Amino acid sequence: METFIMGVIGPMQIVLIILVLLLLFGGAKIPMLMKNLGKGISEFKKATKGEEDTTEDKKDDTSAQK
Repeated sequence: METFIMGVIGPMQIVLIILVLLLLFGGAKIPMLMKNLGKGISEFKKATKGEEDTTEDKKDDTSAQK
């Protein structure tokens, strides 16, 4: 008999999560969601390191010059 440990995600749980995501969002929106998730994670890592996002600073600088 297996020992039950709370919080462990097995292969069946991963398959179930994927199926629920497909049912909720459909196949077309999943890549867009994953892309946005990746951007969010990278922005979070930059924020924790103390780095600033230079693209927003550049946009602000160009709008101020006009």
